[in-house]
Amino acid sequence: MKNVTVSLPDDVYRRARIRAAEEDSSLSALVQRLLVAYTRQESDFERRKRLQAEVLGAIAEYRAGDRLTREEIHSLGRRQAQP
Repeated sequence: MKNVTVSLPDDVYRRARIRAAEEDSSLSALVQRLLVAYTRQESDFERRKRLQAEVLGAIAEYRAGDRLTREEIHSLGRRQAQP
């Protein structure tokens, strides 16, 4: 386990020690819990990577043979253009 030195304003230090004592804990344990919870959150990079995997998984069944031909596309456009 690594030790970390943190500098805090005096009033923040006092309030944090009081809060830790109210929870029957030490300031070190309080900071440790906060940092563990903070690092468990999904980072923006991790979220984007997960979303990319979901999108790629959703289109995994795509086949180029499923595409419309040029004639089919143009006929659809003509049908939509007619009143």
